[in-house]
Amino acid sequence: MRDIENHVYRTAYYILGNEQDALDASQEALIRIYTKINSYEEKAQFKTWIQRIVTNICIDKFRRTKPVVSIEEHDMVFREKQDVEEEVLSAYAAKDIREAIDKLPDHHRAVVVLRYLQDFSYNEIADSLDLPLNTVKSYLFRARQQLQTLLHDYQKGGVRG
Repeated sequence: MRDIENHVYRTAYYILGNEQDALDASQEALIRIYTKINSYEEKAQFKTWIQRIVTNICIDKFRRTKPVVSIEEHDMVFREKQDVEEEVLSAYAAKDIREAIDKLPDHHRAVVVLRYLQDFSYNEIADSLDLPLNTVKSYLFRARQQLQTLLHDYQKGGVRG
């Protein structure tokens, strides 16, 4: 059960980008999973059935509220014998990637999160989101293009400051 909770929370966090919203969505998803477990049909994998529930809850929640950008500072922990400059640049890159993903339309963000952050196959994404396989591929293609545009500074070797 702990694996399911972690999976649900991680998905919610990546889609919503906010810890409190992710906790709320996770709790709602887990309750729905528990109450609907009898309706689970073994047509789809259990993992994709759960993913569909949490993703739909997150998309609904995201549509109901305006996205809020967290200004909260994250502690950077530097390990001995590591290049501090590389750590700082990596932290900036991760923050910019997160912000770029947040700027994607809901349907593109969902497929990016499932593919690259949850490591779902195209078929699992299609099952989870109840989309045709070609639509998933199209969404991923367009999302990668949008991310490429949004992250243009990094492709050119630039650093934001």
